Amino acid sequence: MNTWGNNIRLAIFGESHGPAVGIVIDGLPAGMIINMDNLSSFMARRRPGQNPFSSGRREADRPAIVSGLLDGRTTGAPLCCLIYNNDTRSSDYDPKLRPGHADWPAWLKFGGLADLRGGGHFSGRLTAPLVFAGGIAKQVLAERGIHVFGRIAAIGGIEDRPQLSAEEFAGLAGAAFPVFDRKAAKQMQEAILAAQAEGDSLGGIGEVLALGVPAGLGEPFFGSAESLISSLLFSIPAVKGVEFGAGFALAAWHGSAANDPLFLENGEVRSKSNHNGGILGGLTTGMPLLVRAAIKPTPSISKEQHTVNPLAMKESTLNIVGRHDPCIVPRALPALEAALALCLLELCSNGYGQV
Repeated sequence: MNTWGNNIRLAIFGESHGPAVGIVIDGLPAGMIINMDNLSSFMARRRPGQNPFSSGRREADRPAIVSGLLDGRTTGAPLCCLIYNNDTRSSDYDPKLRPGHADWPAWLKFGGLADLRGGGHFSGRLTAPLVFAGGIAKQVLAERGIHVFGRIAAIGGIEDRPQLSAEEFAGLAGAAFPVFDRKAAKQMQEAILAAQAEGDSLGGIGEVLALGVPAGLGEPFFGSAESLISSLLFSIPAVKGVEFGAGFALAAWHGSAANDPLFLENGEVRSKSNHNGGILGGLTTGMPLLVRAAIKPTPSISKEQHTVNPLAMKESTLNIVGRHDPCIVPRALPALEAALALCLLELCSNGYGQV
């Protein structure tokens, strides 16, 4: 399915080397003011071709809004955005299946008819319209005191230091390479360039924090906040794992360490720690919501790989040419922020009526 959501509904479309990619956002109330300059700045963080750590493909990624917005305000109609593809090089792609990509299962599912140039509909190019929608969601949430931030937690096994405060996290907003520890950032960048020089790639971990999230968002069991957030995060190409708070590390702890002790602050219940990431029983607790996503190494590498030519049904070797990210983590981070913002907008709509 290419649709998501109940109250805020998304329909994403397009292919990497088609005329355009785009998204339809339905359910936005009329009268919301959209700051296009802020939206463009957010989208620019995902745009390719800006530094040595990203693909050389150069796309302006200027959103063309064809419905739902008039004089900077939402009209209540479905908001439709097109993002045109202007720098495709389809000749870089041959019919061989690329290991690590969706080429193989897409070939099987659609009987060899799917457009697989640049990954087609399965490409990271589809995160451009997702970031557009998430940028709108971030603006709507900010008006209600909810703010979403992201950082690079690790690349190639090189870890940033732990977060010290929400203010420090927020201070990374808009940074091209958002990492707390400048020494770690330099090591990450050097590791990316080294992998690129070897014709290889690196993966990493993106971490996203939401502040100001009210308590009680989400539903028990199948409508849990974790379920909803995970569903959209896993829709981002290359995301292979999601955890909240301390996540998988909790499996090695005692309950006495994993539990977040409660106390009263100005008449409100708070917790002294936040190992559960701001969600318990599928409901938000009012503490900062913290989620991490594991992003696998970019599959398109120039090292020789063993594969199959499905047209001839023969085994073959492949050296991928063209323009590809040696590490997708920095450009994936705004997509993670967008996904969390969209989920929070959906959860607010469920919990409190129209946002």
